[in-house]
Amino acid sequence: MREFHHFGLPTTEKQPDETYVEATKVWVTDPTAHPQKIEFLRYEPDSPVTGPLHDMPHVAFKTDDLDGEIAGVTPELGPIEAMPGLRVVFVVKDGALFEFMEWSSETTWGTG
Repeated sequence: MREFHHFGLPTTEKQPDETYVEATKVWVTDPTAHPQKIEFLRYEPDSPVTGPLHDMPHVAFKTDDLDGEIAGVTPELGPIEAMPGLRVVFVVKDGALFEFMEWSSETTWGTG
């Protein structure tokens, strides 16, 4: 199963209600709180994230089979546990950046 979740937009400006993702040193907003399902990403200067992930917008999908989504594809980042109970992976397909997200029952952030 794959379901649209949000659009991710890089920014350099602090946003209200940001959450810090230590694994990638990025501040993110909850896209379920935005009327157009937009997640803002603000990277720390020493973030290990570079290239397309740092510079390009992305489209994100919820999935119940993260490993199946990336079979045969070389991830740009991940899979990583972005926060407790949330595994994510980023891939570039046809020149576009995609995020696939898989939740366990341990978290509800961003599941709406």
